[in-house]
Amino acid sequence: MIMDFKKISTYNKISPEKVIRGANAWEEGKQYIPQICKSPLVIGRSNSTEEIREKLYIDLKSIGLNPLRGKLLYGCCEEDLSRISKLANDHNCDGIIASGGGKVLDAGKLIAYRLDLPSITVPLSAATCAGWTALSNIYSKNGAFIKDQSLKSCPKLLIFDHDFVKEAPKRTLASGIADALAKWYEASLSSGSSDDGLVQQAVQMARVLRDQLFIDGIKALNETSSDSWVRVAEGCALTAGLIGGIGGSKCRTAAAHPIHNGLTQIKSSKLSLHGEIVGFGIIIQLYLEELYSGSQLAKHAKKQLIKFLKELNLPTTINSLGLEGITSDEIKEVYDFICSNHSDVKELPLNIDKDLLYEAFMNSSEENSNCKLFNIKN
Repeated sequence: MIMDFKKISTYNKISPEKVIRGANAWEEGKQYIPQICKSPLVIGRSNSTEEIREKLYIDLKSIGLNPLRGKLLYGCCEEDLSRISKLANDHNCDGIIASGGGKVLDAGKLIAYRLDLPSITVPLSAATCAGWTALSNIYSKNGAFIKDQSLKSCPKLLIFDHDFVKEAPKRTLASGIADALAKWYEASLSSGSSDDGLVQQAVQMARVLRDQLFIDGIKALNETSSDSWVRVAEGCALTAGLIGGIGGSKCRTAAAHPIHNGLTQIKSSKLSLHGEIVGFGIIIQLYLEELYSGSQLAKHAKKQLIKFLKELNLPTTINSLGLEGITSDEIKEVYDFICSNHSDVKELPLNIDKDLLYEAFMNSSEENSNCKLFNIKN
């Protein structure tokens, strides 16, 4: 199915110009690539997706294009961004095709932005909506969040091929569900009282998406051939991106993502996925709402969310994120990052400080896991 959004926005920051989704979407979508570029750089990272990327490369050659391969070593970090940008420049590439997970897609869009080239995204999981958005998150090569970068446009073309995405580990879809759920919990808090019509509509779209994920999430995870899988995978990778596009930056984040960004500052041998950390961030955000205002609605929502995340086998505690045994200095770094002046928590209708944050983290541990949240090493 083809969705053409070219006329939606003058600046095209709401959506990609063309979205092609469904089984065999690549076969349908590749015919549009010669209209965008002739010598694209095809980038990816994971060894597990190399076979798919090789298929893309061979198919592009078969339709008369002159593609070049490029492989990220870390993700969307300056080391990779600089090296791949030079590769594209040295070979006179006229477009970037990013095929992979969220960090690969973000890197492809950002490289295209810096080189003033068109970008094409081919997501290989439904773990994030990065294939849709006019935004890239920049990390260190060790995975610590540094900043986000707004781009001048969404990708020229997004190809969401169900057959490709179904090859991704089940864990990536569960992670995508948690990340997409955050659209509602964050947008309703940061933008629920907005008088902007489009923002209001984006918030309500986020609510509908949340309900869809609660209804279909478990079945989607266990039955990839079901209609539930289609609704959930497309909800995570496409609808979540559209909500951010329509709602804009004010509808994109509240506390869950800043908590994610802070937790990535901790060095860990166990690498949690973006959505896994965001899901934990939603739990903490709901604790903050409850602590700040005594909200029974937040308390109920928190219990409902924890139950659902556990059913998806997603982490709900620091320990289950693989961050047990962190030092007191690392805890301080997390809190400092979350509460820094550039953090989006400053935009909340709540006055979040380190003491309140600490209490939320500790209460999360006591009620959720019956164990100490931090096994602190002095």
